[in-house]
Amino acid sequence: MALESVIASLLQPITDDMGVDILKISIGGGGRSQLVRVIVDCAGGIGSDRLERISRGLALQLDAEDLIKGAFRLEVTSPGLDWPLQTVADFRRYKNEWINVSFLDGSSQEGRNLGLVDAEDGSGFRLLVPGRKAAGDKEIVVDMVDVCKVVRAINWQEVSRKSKK
Repeated sequence: MALESVIASLLQPITDDMGVDILKISIGGGGRSQLVRVIVDCAGGIGSDRLERISRGLALQLDAEDLIKGAFRLEVTSPGLDWPLQTVADFRRYKNEWINVSFLDGSSQEGRNLGLVDAEDGSGFRLLVPGRKAAGDKEIVVDMVDVCKVVRAINWQEVSRKSKK
């Protein structure tokens, strides 16, 4: 079994207890110490307090199991806005969040992720696209075969409206 899988099995009870998803585990680096990087997230985002708790719990597990020979550095982090949405779980986790869709034809579209069209296969998702002043918002269905990349984005108009309140 790969070391990343073993680490995931140690981490899973911790993240399950906290309602957090494990997105990626990687081991790299060299020299004197290896870097164990764990990327986690949850609906609504993950705060530094949760990241710290996960890091402490996993560090204790790794030390007790002595899986990594020699020194290692542990980094537990969130994915950031540029993490691509690819799986059914990603679209569920970031439902109702602002996203940017890059299409294979080179065009792009921003809007609110309304979730998957078919909750099981992830072949398409619904996007609420803001309309111009006179026209209202419209919902479009995006087929994943037409998509190059989907990432979270920031709706600066929404941010500025909230900051004025």
